[in-house]
Amino acid sequence: METRAGDPGAFAHFDLSRVDSPSFVVDAARLRQNLSILADVRDRAGIKLLSALKAFSMWSTAPIIGEYLDGVCTSGLWEARLASEFYDGEIATYCAAYKPEDLDEILRLSDHVIFNSPQQIVRCSAIIEAARARGESFDIGLRINPLHPEGEVPRYDPCAPHSRLGFPIDQLSEEHMELVDGIHMHTLCEQDFEPLARTWDVAFDYLEPFFGAIKWINLGGGHHITRADYQRDELVQFLIDMKDDTGAEIYLEPGEAVALDAGILVGTVLDTGWNGMPVAITDISATCHMPDVIEAPYRPALLGELPQVDTEIDEGAGGAVRLGGPSCLAGDVIGDYRFAQGPQVGQRFAFLDQAHYSMVKTTTFNGVPLPSIWLWDSDSDALECIKRFGYEDFRDRLS
Repeated sequence: METRAGDPGAFAHFDLSRVDSPSFVVDAARLRQNLSILADVRDRAGIKLLSALKAFSMWSTAPIIGEYLDGVCTSGLWEARLASEFYDGEIATYCAAYKPEDLDEILRLSDHVIFNSPQQIVRCSAIIEAARARGESFDIGLRINPLHPEGEVPRYDPCAPHSRLGFPIDQLSEEHMELVDGIHMHTLCEQDFEPLARTWDVAFDYLEPFFGAIKWINLGGGHHITRADYQRDELVQFLIDMKDDTGAEIYLEPGEAVALDAGILVGTVLDTGWNGMPVAITDISATCHMPDVIEAPYRPALLGELPQVDTEIDEGAGGAVRLGGPSCLAGDVIGDYRFAQGPQVGQRFAFLDQAHYSMVKTTTFNGVPLPSIWLWDSDSDALECIKRFGYEDFRDRLS
């Protein structure tokens, strides 16, 4: 999977020795820049915009997010609790399947509760009715699958064949629509405007009979809105037209776009060697700290790396060096990179665009320590350590 992120921005001038290693460092100024872009799209289009906690749930930045967006979307009970504790605005919760024992609290915490199938709504109807009888106010939504794959990688495409995510739109009936207030449709992953437009063209004919009765339509996330070359003007006009056509309130749920290029992961070279090419062991683990590197897979951009060239590997001439982690997993390899010099044992380095889908997915497999979390403001140069993790964090998740 190829990523088009990796703009160093102010991190090009950040002294990596100011933080411990490994560490995530998030730039509050870049976060505000992204949020300002999102708020501008929201205001011009007259929609609502929620931040997806599944991508970026660094709750110490919740006050910043609350200055710009309308709330957050969550993926289950624990994220809904986090949202209610730290974030302002609306809470929209979607889960592929709810446990009945969790649903009562989710209904209490959320403004929108979105189900994956009509049959689960029916099975949970007694819980829903009891919550409303207690005076709790919430909307019920249904996630649909437009059956129109646009993803580059099937495992990240909710519309891939035989997907479990969303109710197939060709099965949608008037009886199903009577159960819900709104429709949810999340189909993209790090994509431009055109895939959204093509997907809506497919969904339009199925949903048109219900226009006027649908209270809201949530287009989910995966929209790379804050990337410099995203077609924001086209998106705004599309959203305006959608509102006019459907009579519904429109929501977007960006996750990656909130924190795009707003964070780095700082590491240190621990050892070097040669095995047919230069190899370096670092304190950053792909499997523990950046699992999408293996799952997608993708190659994260390295701060200050030289361009990749097709030359004979030569350690002394800036040839490619294979960077890997400290775990025992043979596949704990991050990628091949060219350094201006080295790398040398003790040298600091940083991977770019690591604020989203990284710290939310870290593990302590093999006893590998979790990176610390730092908040930097590139406008003021203020730097704060938000969280350090220790042995107890590893020990206490086991038994």
